[in-house]
Amino acid sequence: MTAHSNIYPTKALQELDAAHHWHPFSDMKSLNAEGSRVITSADGVWLTDSNGNKILDGMAGLWCVQVGHGRSEITEAVTKQMNELAYYNTFFKTTHPPAIALSEKLAKLAPDHINTVFYCSSGSEANDTVFRMVRTYWDKMGKRDKKVIIGRWNGYHGSTLAGTSLGGMKAMHAQGDLPVSGVHHIDQPYWFGEGQDMSPENFGVHVARKLEEAIDQIGEDKVAAFIAEPIQGAGGVIIPPETYWPEVKRILEERDILFVSDEVICGFGRLGEWFGSSYYGVKPDLMPIAKGLTSGYLPMGGVLVSDRVVEGLMLAGDDFNHGYTYSGHPVCAAAALANLEIIERDGLVDRVKTDIGPYLKERWLKLGEHELVGEARMTGLVGALELVPDKKNPTKKFSDVGVPGTLCRDVSFEHGMVMRAVRDSMIISPPLVLSHEEADHLVATAEKTLNDTYRILKRDGWMG
Repeated sequence: MTAHSNIYPTKALQELDAAHHWHPFSDMKSLNAEGSRVITSADGVWLTDSNGNKILDGMAGLWCVQVGHGRSEITEAVTKQMNELAYYNTFFKTTHPPAIALSEKLAKLAPDHINTVFYCSSGSEANDTVFRMVRTYWDKMGKRDKKVIIGRWNGYHGSTLAGTSLGGMKAMHAQGDLPVSGVHHIDQPYWFGEGQDMSPENFGVHVARKLEEAIDQIGEDKVAAFIAEPIQGAGGVIIPPETYWPEVKRILEERDILFVSDEVICGFGRLGEWFGSSYYGVKPDLMPIAKGLTSGYLPMGGVLVSDRVVEGLMLAGDDFNHGYTYSGHPVCAAAALANLEIIERDGLVDRVKTDIGPYLKERWLKLGEHELVGEARMTGLVGALELVPDKKNPTKKFSDVGVPGTLCRDVSFEHGMVMRAVRDSMIISPPLVLSHEEADHLVATAEKTLNDTYRILKRDGWMG
């Protein structure tokens, strides 16, 4: 079936989808009964479904469409590259111009101590690469006992075997007998959900020191790395207190372990800097990247690798036995180059920092006054609203966590906007090209969604 808008009625498309397509992170029994939403086209920050409805893409696809949908510059670059060299691998002492050019560009954008990139096709693959690279590095350095990687509960690093293990999502661990051995999890810097008995400042330091405690408990001679997202995305847009990262930085500088900053969501302008680690002033040894690298136009990921790790991996002069068929794919690299050119040319990183980011944040935070909202938070162009049953007692949770959030998500869709629900947090991550007028529309739609959700929850006895 050729994928064009409205060739088939929505119901026929839904039936075919239910018959043959297993969706990620989905209860397929209930989804097939309900019917999938069918998106047929997109432009800028707007999606169109198979019924002709316009929907504001408040999640930039899946955290990734930085430059907006329908950018002809990217499709033209992809077409040109496909006509020249549609595919060749980078194994066997071979390379090609798009991979070379993209590697040079990424080295220029990365912090000064990072000059090398290892390519893959997704953030999950990037973190699988990190897992092997970290352990191999210490082996080559003659420290074979340094195997344990410390992650955070509720962190997300992908859904592959290693990615799920590095992440701290217990529902994912419950399927497949995970995590694998050698991964240790510590508390997350989630003040609203886990730290309201302290000030945000004190909680930030307290939870950062969980890293120090874990290193001492396990033994520094056995700890290989600490992996963390600058801001936890899939965990619910967990923005750490201002005291958190400075304390983590102190601990990392005092310990001989590697730091992995997972930039899959925070990278490429989302926080108003090229990378989230730069926003928080920390110095990573490895940086998994994906999503905003191509704005989602084609699947591509990678690991930005520090000079220290590169030198260590080359120390023994043998192979790093790891790689993918599509590592450095020429067409994906062409898409990435065109995407990065748009971000630079249009000044989108600075725009998030000085213009649309502050503009949206001011309006988004006012939603925190709503009777249904316990906290509104935002950094750059990523934000969350914590839904609570009793605004006067914000530590109280709904009796069935996740049901109100799912309701609110569905109401938002009905009003023509994508907001994602994580537990009972409503989260957004719109394209970096969002205009002021579109930001106003986003906030107005969110407020309307909150009003209708509150009315339903109040009617059905969820509030108070």
